[in-house]
Amino acid sequence: MPRTVLGGLIQCSNAVNDPAAPIAKVREAMFEKHLPFIEEAGKKGVQILCLQEVFNGPYFCPSQDSRWCDLAEEVPGPTVARLSKLAAKHKMAIVVPLYEREMAGVYYNTAAVLDADGGYLGKYRKTHIPHTAGFWEKYFFKPGNLGYPVFKTRFAAIGVYICYDRHFPEGARLLGLHGAEIVFNPSATVAGLSQYLWKLEQPAHAVANGFFVGAINRVGVEAPWNIGKFYGTSYFCDPRGKVLAEGSEDRDELVVASMDLDMIEEVRRTWQFFRDRRPETYQELSHLLP
Repeated sequence: MPRTVLGGLIQCSNAVNDPAAPIAKVREAMFEKHLPFIEEAGKKGVQILCLQEVFNGPYFCPSQDSRWCDLAEEVPGPTVARLSKLAAKHKMAIVVPLYEREMAGVYYNTAAVLDADGGYLGKYRKTHIPHTAGFWEKYFFKPGNLGYPVFKTRFAAIGVYICYDRHFPEGARLLGLHGAEIVFNPSATVAGLSQYLWKLEQPAHAVANGFFVGAINRVGVEAPWNIGKFYGTSYFCDPRGKVLAEGSEDRDELVVASMDLDMIEEVRRTWQFFRDRRPETYQELSHLLP
């Protein structure tokens, strides 16, 4: 019997573009903006849903303003608890990207994973942290320290790779080797910098590792940072690199795709990339070269 999973991605513009607004107001407005899309996903029968990077706030990293640290919370914490109820209500696994506070002065760019009964399965912390003009993430995020876990939801084994992570094939390969069938990449990326890579890298990860990918991006322009236009075009692609469903460049929306997980075995039997690996020749990958 075919193993078919209905996946969903939510892309949204920021709800409150006011750097002086109370953090609690910003967080709540963004949460409320996502609720209709989560309900829509439930009505459509989505089984695994992923939200965008730090879904309940703006992409604040260009500011270097430490007040945004107040957006952070424990994971699991209050937002995970609220979404756990929605996961159980709709019998839907949910990937929840958040700004995590582990302790005073220690923060991570994190994604919590909830199963279809609302149970907390664990979290992934973004491994690769950029530090360049407009993306001062190292002022806010510590590099992840949890490796590349795979979470066995009711419907599929999933991995998470957050935004800048997608430029690094090593973690994507490890997620495949750890058994991921679908890898989600919640992102906040703008047109002037990376749009030409958006549909190159992630289908390439899907092909190289024989899994499905769900790529999520924001939409709109976020003042006062104005680092560029978040270009949306969230999409799912299959293990052959084919785009199954794609969002617009400028609208808040839910993107839904049906994924036949039996394709993973079919593709991996044809392209034996895991069989033909030569890990004994790759030791230098873990050395600090050059």
